[in-house]
Formats: sequence, C-alpha cells, structure tokens
Amino acid sequence: MDVDTQHLRTFVGVATAGSFSAAARELGYTQSAVSQQVAALEADLGVVLFHRRPTVAVTEAGARLLEHAVPLLLRLAAARTEVARAAGTPSQRLTIAAHPLAADRLAEVLARVTPTFPRLELRVVLGGTPMVATEVARGDVDLGIAVGLATSGDPLRLPDVGPIRAVGIAEEPPAVILPTGHPLAGRPGVRIADLVDAGWIDAPELGAGLDHLRGLTSERRLRARMRVDGADVQGLLALVAAGGGLALLPARIVHPGHDGQAGPSAHPDQGRAGRGDLVAVPVRGGVLATRGSGAHPARAAASTIRGTRAPGDAALNFRHELLSAGRPGPAAQAVAVALGAGPG
Repeated sequence: MDVDTQHLRTFVGVATAGSFSAAARELGYTQSAVSQQVAALEADLGVVLFHRRPTVAVTEAGARLLEHAVPLLLRLAAARTEVARAAGTPSQRLTIAAHPLAADRLAEVLARVTPTFPRLELRVVLGGTPMVATEVARGDVDLGIAVGLATSGDPLRLPDVGPIRAVGIAEEPPAVILPTGHPLAGRPGVRIADLVDAGWIDAPELGAGLDHLRGLTSERRLRARMRVDGADVQGLLALVAAGGGLALLPARIVHPGHDGQAGPSAHPDQGRAGRGDLVAVPVRGGVLATRGSGAHPARAAASTIRGTRAPGDAALNFRHELLSAGRPGPAAQAVAVALGAGPG
C-alpha cells in the first residue's frame, strides 16, 4: 500500500472536521481539492472512506484507517523535528555530580553559564564526596565537585577509584553547629579540644566524618552520639536542633550570607533568613596533623586557591575541589572556569 501522506492528512482533516467544506477551510484548500485528494486516497486503498449523504461520516473502513492515521502522522511530525534538530546546531549534554555543600555555589554558576549554551541538556546529581569521585572516575559525569575537611592548602582525601584530576576551587572555615540553648552557643569561637567530651553526630558523607576529624586534629577522645549516613544537610541540621549531637559544617549553612569562604566567588544566598533554632560557632585554633597527609597518589596536584592561608598556618577548612577525568567539553569547561578552576 503506497499512500500519499498529504492525502492521509486531508482524510484526517475531513474526519475530524465532519465535512469537506470545513476541512477545506482548516487546511487552506478549496473544497474541490479536498474532494479530489480523498477520492485519490480511496482509489489507492480500493475502499470507500466516507459516507457522503445525508451527512459526511467515516465508513467502517474509514474508522479503521483513522485509528492508524493519527499516530502515523504524529510519528512522522516527530521524525521531521528530530531530523531538523540533527541538521542544526548539535545539542550538548553536561552532567555534574556535586556535594550538597557546593550546591548553592554551583547553582549560581549554572545560572550565569547555561544561557550561553541554549541547546544544553543539563543533569545534576547530588551526593557525598565518595559518590562524586566514583562517578567522575567511571566517566558517568563530566565534572564533580567534592567537599571535605582538610588542613589549609592540602588536598582532599578521596577514595582510590582511579585517575582523577582535582583542582582546588574554594576553602571555607568550619563552625560547630549547636542548638540555640546549648551552653556554648554564645561563645565567639570554640576549639575542637574543648569539645572532646561533647556528643557529636558522625556524618562522613557530608565531609565531616568523626574518624577523619580525629585524624586531622589528633583529638582521639572525640566521641559520636549517633552516625548519619547519606548527604542530607537539612536532615543533619534537624537532628542537631533536636539535641542529637553537634556537627561540623560551614557557618553559612546556618547563617546565610556569612562570609566564611576564601574562594573566588560569593555564595548567592546572602540576605536569606537563617535558622533560629541553631547557632554556628566558629572553630578557633590550628590542627596538629602532618601537612600533606590527605594527598591522593592517583590525582594531579591541586591548584593554588585564591585567599587561602599562609603555608605555615595549618588551619582546618572545608575544601572544595573540582574533579574531572578526560577532557571536558565546551560547556563543562565554561562551568569549570566560572567555578574558579581556570582554563583547561
């Protein structure tokens, strides 16, 4: 069966409109042209498709054809669109895996970068640093943003998942997150050594696992009241507010607009109201861990971060690193530059 698609469209037009004259007006043809096209289709198929009198109505054969014609024409229209799209500017896909503590900064960068790539298909996956590093190493994402505790200027301790290029893009000081009624909530600062008898919430996927904190500070007496698996920042804050234990996070998580970041761009949440049930008390004093202990043998050396402390000051920081494997495409490169990783 060799059916002219234009004749098929005209047939659907008449069946939908209920008359040859109405179909002619909608299709932009004369009534005579519509009648001729339907007659040609009936001749090709060897069946009568319409009862003409007393009113126009599809025959049994016409009803069966209508069932097939509508989806066929829709599929044909979709195929034409896909072909036209393929012949135009090729679309780009960009997938980024990001730690939740970097989500606000990533959102601000994407808002500035994506308008320059109108055909960009974007996907963002949020998860802890081990997940981010694994996704990058597997090649499942184009870029990753890992966040974790490290001494000032030192690289993050990443899982050994394969060769990864890591570039430092920001450092921000940590704060102890407390309920507003906690005895230490009014202090201007606190040392980790002052909290060895406090109950902590161990949240390793959020970059502040207690084992890692013990190693960085040499405070082996730190104890956990509970462990939280997963990378849900708001869930962790709810547990702290309910008295479940203390947590270590950047102060801006509780007090938006707090200028604790030493990276190249400010966070977009300045001026937002913070949580009234929590207080972020800055961590004071340095750490005792040996510098360089967080280095990962399979990664390239991290770049210098603007605004970091002097080499002799082993301060504790939440370090943000941009991870990649292979050469990123144009959109990924633009995001990397906007995040402060520099070209290439």
